[in-house]
Parts: sequence; structure tokens; C-alpha cells
Amino acid sequence: MSAACIVAARRTAVAPRNGAFGMVEVAELAEAPIRALLADANLAPEQIDEVILGNALYGGGNPARLAALRAGLPDHVPAMTIDSQCCAGLDAVMLAADRIASGSAQIVIAGGLESFSRSPLRLRRPSHASEPPEPYDRPPFAPWPARDPDMIEAAADLAATHHITRAAQEAFAIESHRKALQRRAGTGEIVAVNGLSHDAFTRTLTSALCRRLAPLAGDADCGVTRATVAVEADAAAALLVVSQTVAERLEAARPLRIAGHARRGGDPAMPGMAPIAAAQALLAAHDIAPTAIAVAEIMEAFSAQAIACIEGIGLASGCVNRGGGALARGHPIGASGTILAVRLWHEMQDEPSGAKGLAAIAAAGGLGSALLLAS
Repeated sequence: MSAACIVAARRTAVAPRNGAFGMVEVAELAEAPIRALLADANLAPEQIDEVILGNALYGGGNPARLAALRAGLPDHVPAMTIDSQCCAGLDAVMLAADRIASGSAQIVIAGGLESFSRSPLRLRRPSHASEPPEPYDRPPFAPWPARDPDMIEAAADLAATHHITRAAQEAFAIESHRKALQRRAGTGEIVAVNGLSHDAFTRTLTSALCRRLAPLAGDADCGVTRATVAVEADAAAALLVVSQTVAERLEAARPLRIAGHARRGGDPAMPGMAPIAAAQALLAAHDIAPTAIAVAEIMEAFSAQAIACIEGIGLASGCVNRGGGALARGHPIGASGTILAVRLWHEMQDEPSGAKGLAAIAAAGGLGSALLLAS
């Protein structure tokens, strides 16, 4: 089996829904980081073996193929879109690693792409011709309505169950914005699209502003608000996943090895907790203590979910989301997991040899994915 390495990592900025990317189609968003990866590694398009991208909102079709062709990859390069909702972008990287490990590919572009702004309208076909189509916001994520809550309601339930107070959630969100402002991602990470080269939502968030917000769900003590929920957003991200042999041939300056990955299912009614089991299984399989992780990127779909995962995994707070998280950027569902991996790759470039990095994310339906990188 061949070790899989990441030799380049790029993303667009993250823009809130109907913002700077409001009229940019999702495949066009993904074209930019794919082209940037080729330039970074000095690869010709025909050298790519496959493209695997995660997406949740496109509504069918194969946007990965559209993105690959737009980016100038030749017709013979296959492309596949996967949908595991929020986990999709990280799952695509894990699938690419498996392709490399099995020997079925040597160079894979893996990532995620999402546009809330340009996502299709959803309608259910009527039972009878005399009835109009029925609009809906999302498909079911569990077969039992009682265990398939709205994600905001699920976050409020998680906060109440684990007594994660509103004040703690707000403090976490404020810190996410502060770190993002302090360590803004540069042009080595973000490729400009539509003139935007920085995460547009990041701002100075204050306690006074947080206190003025009404709860979206939950009670006064542990409820979630607009400050503690990541905004819907548009973005794309991709990584160049290659074999050890290719990494050596490319003379990559600082490749990171994909040391392992894990996926786990959990309670659909409490989806935010699923990454804990995935991360614990992954670290145990490699005999790594959570405190030995140098850098971690944990999804911040909700403050309560992020806090529960950080504590449940046992990570030291100082290593987590050092450049802020999704609360300060936004949540482009199918791209969010890849953005974690891109951020992790760049954060680990300055770590010493032997350092370990972890990315973890939850998805609706009770899914959790975790990726382990080694320098």
C-alpha cells in the first residue's frame, strides 16, 4: 500500500449567501482552486487521475465533472461528486487517500464545492395532477421524524443536554472571530474569485451585540442565536492528494502524510456529537493521545457543537482552530470539510517534523468524519 500525501491545498474565500459569490455558479467556484493546485505543483492537467468533490445542495447531476472540465482537465479524467452532507468535503479527501493507498490512482484532486446562493429550488412531485408541487427546504436525514430534528433545534438540544450555556457559546463565537481577524488566511491559501480574496463574514464580535440577539431555538440559559450559528455560505476548496512516489518526484517542499481517517455514525437526533466517536477511534487506532495533537480544525457549525466536540475528544483548546472557524467564516456545507483540511494543511506547514494534525466534522443524520495528518 502506498502512503497518501497532500502536497498542495487551496480554497476560495467563504462568502455569505447572496454575497460576493451570489451570481457565481458552483462549478465556477471550484474551477479556481483546481487551477491553483495545478499551478502550485507544476502539473499538467492530463497528469490528474481523478477528481472527487463533495456537495450537498446541487440537486443531482455531477458538479465535480463540470468543475473539472471548466478547470481545463481533459475529457479522459473522470470526476465524481459525493454527498454525505456536511461531511462530504472531508469524506472526498478520505476517499482520495484510499484510491492512492490501493494503487488505483497516483494523483487525485479532492475537495468540496457549495453554493447556497445558486442552489436549486426544491419541490416534491404531487400525488395527483390536480395538486401543485410541494416546496421543501431539506430532505429527511433519518427515517423517523422524531429523530430528524432541524439542525438549529438539534444544536439547542445538545447545548441543553450538556449544559453549554449561552454565555459560553457566545464567548466561543467571539473568540472565533478574534482569531480569524488576527490570523487572516493569505493568498497562498485563498485564490481570488470575483475579486474576493478574504473571508467576507469575519468581524469584531462583541458581548454587547451577542446579548441583544433573541434565541433562534432553546431557552434563555442555553439557547442558540445568530451569533452562535454559522451563516449559510458559498465556497469551494481542493487538495492535491498524491502517492509518496509522486510527492518525491514533485520535490514538494512540505508534503503532509494522511496518517489515517475514520467515519462513524451516531444518534440522528444528536448529530453534533458524531465526530467525537470518529476522532476517538482514529486516535486510538494510531495510539495517539488527544493532547499530542499539535493542530486541530474542528467544525464550528454551532458553538455548542464545537465546544462539545473539543471537550469530548479531549483536545487542548490552544491547538484548535487557531485561525478561527466556521462561526467567523460561514458554512458552505459540502465544502466545509475540505476547508478544514486546507486550513489544517497550511497551519501545519510551520510545525516541526513528526507533528500530528486532526480535522473533524459532523453531518446531519448523525455522521462524523475525522482525518489525521502527519508532518
